[in-house]
Amino acid sequence: MEYAFKAASSASGLTGVSVRTNECCVVVTQKKVPDRLMEPSSISHIFTITSRIGCLVMGMIADCKAQVQRARYEAAEFQMNYGYPVPVHVLARRIADIAQVNTQSASMRPLATVLLLIGVDDVKGPQLFKVDCAGHYLPFRAAASGSKEQEAVNFLEKRVDELESYGPDKAVQMAISCLGHVLGSDFRANEIEVAMVGGSTEKFRCLKEDDIDKHLNVLADSDV
Repeated sequence: MEYAFKAASSASGLTGVSVRTNECCVVVTQKKVPDRLMEPSSISHIFTITSRIGCLVMGMIADCKAQVQRARYEAAEFQMNYGYPVPVHVLARRIADIAQVNTQSASMRPLATVLLLIGVDDVKGPQLFKVDCAGHYLPFRAAASGSKEQEAVNFLEKRVDELESYGPDKAVQMAISCLGHVLGSDFRANEIEVAMVGGSTEKFRCLKEDDIDKHLNVLADSDV
């Protein structure tokens, strides 16, 4: 398990941040295209699970995609069996149970992934869960994963009391500023990925580069 945790945090070399407010949940991560010949749109660590649930996955990319595929299968099976969309906390528990089973036998390798799962619950509103490769799953008000996880957590802990009052735009800017702070650099719109659920619509959606650029301009103006 130690090897799995180490691979999950350092294999991609990226850092991801997620923030939950009373209105929405936001995930932000770096976007690095390893080869100039590759199509940039094919490189992503943010995935849609259902129309109201999405996730940011850190770790080995092959394991990430396998984990996402299984999560989509579990969500579709739940909808087929019970006739309504799977709540995000039920999906988080199911993914964690499957991850925990992989730790019980020497013939099964734990997937080197950490999921930041976000969604909107009909009763509880926006929800954020962190699921690791050992099968732990817990709700968070803000979370981070990846190579600079501890630095991001320290940044978020200082501002956790303010999070609940943030609107969607402020939540996005908060997550981007956290990522920029721990990496010590400014971003262009094509260097990060941003997705959110909640706000004006309960659908999970990835922000386009133009929208990301607007938030980056606001942050740049506030620093001046």
